Amino acid sequence: MQITIIGAGAWGTALAIAASRQSPAHRVSLHARDAAQAEALQRERCNARYLPGIAFPQSLAITSGPLDAMLQTAQPEDLFIIATPMAGLRSTLQALQGVSASVAWLCKGFEADTGLMPHEVQAQVAPQLLAGALNGPSFAQEVARTQPTALVAASPHASVRDALVKAFHGGALRVYANDDIVGVEVGGAVKNVLAIATGLCDGLDLGLNARAALITRGLAEMTRLGVALGAKPETFMGLSGLGDLVLTATGDLSRNRKVGLLLAQGLSLEQAVTSLGHVAEGVYSARTVWQRAQSLGVDMPITEAVVSLLDGRLQAREAVQVLMGRGPRGEAV
Repeated sequence: MQITIIGAGAWGTALAIAASRQSPAHRVSLHARDAAQAEALQRERCNARYLPGIAFPQSLAITSGPLDAMLQTAQPEDLFIIATPMAGLRSTLQALQGVSASVAWLCKGFEADTGLMPHEVQAQVAPQLLAGALNGPSFAQEVARTQPTALVAASPHASVRDALVKAFHGGALRVYANDDIVGVEVGGAVKNVLAIATGLCDGLDLGLNARAALITRGLAEMTRLGVALGAKPETFMGLSGLGDLVLTATGDLSRNRKVGLLLAQGLSLEQAVTSLGHVAEGVYSARTVWQRAQSLGVDMPITEAVVSLLDGRLQAREAVQVLMGRGPRGEAV
């Protein structure tokens, strides 16, 4: 099985390392966007920028440049993993649209210009692809260090789910199959927005009661939006819903949580994002999540407060006051 991971950021690199370790029968390539980056990765045999100190397996190949040559030799049993941010998904899918192998993406969010989820982007630009998503509660550093992790392989196509399980399941990494790609993608997108809110809560020292309330009511928001988009409610009690939300909202490695913490300290959004050095998808997808919810008539007050905060219409403590000032209502989703 040839596994090609397109995008040499933290998560793409971590999965390339994991796949290389999983089976000696796997031929794994990590594809960098330019020759200079690929040369540095090959020379240092680690990703010094994103995963410093974690050595590449000897079998991991580093490639760069146009994808054409790899596409021409791809077989149906092979697998391409798109490890770009959400902003790079559309162009990468366009480049892969003629491939016969399975394709999956790692990005979580809604496309900024269109408000589309990843599988909806794929349906627009490459509808013939057998494709899906690999998602779930995971920090790249922990996967690269072989710490126990569980992921979800989501696709309407059994062959794609099977390819993802074959590529990554084993050792410290468990991969569960799920045909509800809508639910898996909604969970992956909305949890980033909710993690900003939880970081804000912790940064303002509002207490553990408040954190628990935010996570629980955030899960209700996530479920409402997902069901309105056609997802199965039970998906949100799984790894890509509750699991990913808890990790991203409470984990110290979470970039989205860090944004909330920095905003609570009084930093501007620009200062907070610049200080990260990585992409925090929740900053870019919060508005599109809220717009999608509005178009469906779905109530998402925590998301709305985060959008107002990011837009500068509310200060940190004002956002809390808005949420706490809402009228009483029943708990049901």
